[in-house]
Amino acid sequence: MRKSWDFYFMDMAYMAATRATCPRRHVGAVLVKDKKILGTAYNGSPAGTPDCYEEGCMISESYEEENGVMQKKERCVRTIHAEQNLLLFTDRENRQGATVFVTDQPCWTCTNMLANSGIIEVVFHRAYVKDHLRVSRLLEEKGIVLRHLEEYEAPEGLTLQVIE
Repeated sequence: MRKSWDFYFMDMAYMAATRATCPRRHVGAVLVKDKKILGTAYNGSPAGTPDCYEEGCMISESYEEENGVMQKKERCVRTIHAEQNLLLFTDRENRQGATVFVTDQPCWTCTNMLANSGIIEVVFHRAYVKDHLRVSRLLEEKGIVLRHLEEYEAPEGLTLQVIE
């Protein structure tokens, strides 16, 4: 049976994620317009610099309030997100009216960047519950469609471990 375009492009996002250099989470993104792939990206350290596999993660610790309780948060400050790399390495003209397929729902920072990029849709597979409400609100305000491919299953061998 032939795959739908959504599933095909999400497969490509998962394939891009195999290049990720972050051991905590592998994320891939694909820019698509008129059923043509205009760019792919993955998360990792800046080009030409050591990555987390080579030198370890650069973890920054902070505390955030969640439901009235202070929670310790750890974030890697070496890694550039897949969506950020996609925007850095594609032309704004190509992004006008395009769709981004991304393995994981964009975080708040990436959503802000995508909201100004010219795209009209974000399609994701794995949900990121923490930022979901404000991410969906911002994209709705901008007229950008946010779609969750819940029924999608990543190709065998491309389901990557996610460390929360």
